[in-house]
This record gives sequence, C-alpha cells and structure tokens, in this order.
Amino acid sequence: MPELTDIVEGERDQLTDRIVAMILDAVEGRDTVALEEILAPLHPADIADLLEQIDDRDRKDLIRLWPHGIDGDVLSELDEALRDDVIAALPAEALAVAVRDLESDDVVDLVEDMDSDQQEAVLDALEAPDRVAVETALSYPEESAGRLMQVEVVRAPVHWTVGETIDYLRSHDDLPEQFYHVVLVDPRMKPEGYVTLGRLLGSPRATKMADLTEDSFRTFRVDQDEGDVAYAFNQYHLISAPVVDEDDRLVGVITIDDAMAVLDEEHEEDILRLAGVGEGSLADRVIGTTKRRFPWLAVNLVTSILASLVIALFEDVIAGLVALAVLMPIVASMGGNAGTQSLTVAVRAIATKDLTGANVWRVIRREVLVGLVNGLIFAVVMGLIGWAWFSEPMLGVVIAIAMVINLVVAGLAGTVIPVALEKLGIDPALASGAFVTTVTDVVGFFAFLGLAAVMLL
Repeated sequence: MPELTDIVEGERDQLTDRIVAMILDAVEGRDTVALEEILAPLHPADIADLLEQIDDRDRKDLIRLWPHGIDGDVLSELDEALRDDVIAALPAEALAVAVRDLESDDVVDLVEDMDSDQQEAVLDALEAPDRVAVETALSYPEESAGRLMQVEVVRAPVHWTVGETIDYLRSHDDLPEQFYHVVLVDPRMKPEGYVTLGRLLGSPRATKMADLTEDSFRTFRVDQDEGDVAYAFNQYHLISAPVVDEDDRLVGVITIDDAMAVLDEEHEEDILRLAGVGEGSLADRVIGTTKRRFPWLAVNLVTSILASLVIALFEDVIAGLVALAVLMPIVASMGGNAGTQSLTVAVRAIATKDLTGANVWRVIRREVLVGLVNGLIFAVVMGLIGWAWFSEPMLGVVIAIAMVINLVVAGLAGTVIPVALEKLGIDPALASGAFVTTVTDVVGFFAFLGLAAVMLL
C-alpha cells in the first residue's frame, strides 16, 4: 500500500476514506491480521492522521486489537488533545515499548502536558539513564530550550583529528539515529564549535577537527525561550545547535526539526487566535471548545453593543432617510476587512521580528496610504452606486467620504493596535482583532451617519 504522502491531494482524500473504512471493518470484525496489513506499511504520521479520523470507541477498540503497533513515533505525531486518550488506552507493556526507542526530546514532548499519573506511567517505562534525562529536561521552564533539546549529543575533544573522531564514532553503537554535527568541547565540556558530517567524512584523517568548524556555530542557554531559538534557526539557517547550562557546559542539542515544529506551532496559534478560537483542534471535546470560544464571543458582543450605541445616536437621521440603513453596513464591513488585512500583516511581521521600532512608522505610513488609495477607489465606486441606486447625488458623496475615512482609519488601527499591544506585553494575535473591529465599526458608522446628518438633513 502506498504512503499517503505519495498520493496527490484528491487521490489522497479518496485513499484515506477507503483506508478508514477498511480499518473500521477490521475493528468491527476483530481482525488483527487485516489491521496489521493495513497499518503496518504506513508512515507513523499517516497512522496518526487515521487515528484522528475515527471516533473514540473505534479508536479504543483498535488500540486493544493492535496495541504494539502504536509506537513512539505515532504518539509523537498525534494531536496533543488526542494523545492523552491514546496513551491512557495503551497497556503498560505496549506504552513501555513505544517510548523506549524515542529520543529524549520526543519523550519530553509526550509527557510535559500529561497529568502526574500518566507522566509517571511513561517515566516508569524508561530505563534509568533515560528517565533521569527526561526528568532533568522537565525541570527547565516550559517553552524553553531545555525542554526542546535532546540530551543525545555526538561530541569530541576540540584537539582531536578527523581520524580519531571517525574511529570513535565507528566504535560506539549508542549514537543517535540522526545527527548533523559533531560538537567540539574543551576539557570543561564547553562547546568550542561544531563540524558537519560532510566535512568530517570528506577530510583527510590527519586534519584537525578545529580547522573544520562552521561559521554558523552558536549556542543557546537552557532557559532561553524556544521562540527565540526557533527564530534563530530560521534566521541563520541552522541545522542543529548545542545547548549549555549556566556554566556554559554542553547539556544537549536542538535540531532543526524541533525548531521548525515550534515555528509551525506559533504560526498556527497566531492564526487561531486571530479568529478568536484559541489553540483548539478537531479532537477537542464540545465543553472544552465552548469554553475557549465563549470569552471572545462575549467580547464581540460588547463591541457590537458599542457600535449599536453609535447608531442609536442617529436614530432620527436614519428615520429621515431609510437609504442610510441600507448603505451603512457597507462602510463598516469594508473598514473591518481592510483593518483585518493590515492587522494580519502586522501580527505576522511582529511574530517574525520584521516589524520593529526602526521601521514601524514607515509601515504605518504605508498602511495608511494603502487605505487612502483603496478608499478613494471604492469611494468613487460606491458614490456612483449610491447616486444611481437612490437617485440622490449627495448620498453618493456622503458614502464616498465615509468610505475614505474608514479605510484610512482601518489601515492605521490595523497596524498601531497590534504594535501597541505588543509593547504592553499583550499578545497582539489574541487581542487585536476585537479592538480593530470596534474601531472600524464605530468610525464607519459615526462618519457615515454624522456626514449624512450634516449634508442631507
């Protein structure tokens, strides 16, 4: 059976549906041989995806029928909300087998969000040295380099030659399954540089390892924020990097796959927070999802009431010209969309550290000018539509001016608000949307209805 990643998108969806149906048939018939034939050839990431496609009851039945097929790699690929349920359903012996072959950073990722009982069950399954490594990593702050690193490091004394290093590597059978650098350390275990495997294997045996070190070498402290680590990996094109303790001694290494996973998680969080849905997933329960979404719906209700109060100030104006009630949502909606566009660009730039104090005013000026240009274009369009629709030239003028005002304000608010929130230590992705929408609604309604009161009545 081909791996799902080898299939083009349309065919992949069809194949996934067929495999899910085959799995459910095998589970219902308690056919362990069929399950093995279906799932064993698949990549762990594909198995994790398939587990997320079926409901709780069928998933538990599958695990009971095929417990040793759910290995550590599958657990690492599972959505966090689902992983705890799968681990709880696994027999202790199967769980022990699953986690023993994982690198220490993957075990930490598995257990750090578990409750104490589940955490203890996983730790008990580890051999003593591995358990100590995981418990040490868990002692570091959450979302720090210490939590992200793996303790399995390939190192060599800085004075060694290529030949000595290669002989050392060949004589050890406990090397990590994948590594990219040999870290050079001094007698105090302080990292002095690293050498890529390509340069190591391509150099004469007599060459000093110190002569082959890479310019990209840099270290991270165990308590350094993982977001800063991921940014550095992306910014400086790192493949791996040593992690040091407070005495600058080597304690682990972070690899590019873990750093990029952090970047992906942060980008996903920003997208979800911009939509006001928190960090939920499709595997979450109804109650949990409701609790995460309710606060932001409540905030939206408050801001909507505020916009309605502005409208209420102009009841007599609206009563005098019903056309205003027809057209005013257009002004607010256009401003809201324009503000969201600027907001999304600003939040993304803040996250990637592209928007800083050095260029913030240039970015604000650009967004305001973009709002002005778009406002003028749509002002002409809506001015003509308003005139033609209601046979009232001044009504077209009113909506045109209001459109320009609101789109300019939208560009300004969409940039200034997330920057200001970031300066105040508030996550701009989490809180900016409500503020920007409020500003564009209030300004849009006030500008349109206020101009109408002055120019039409």
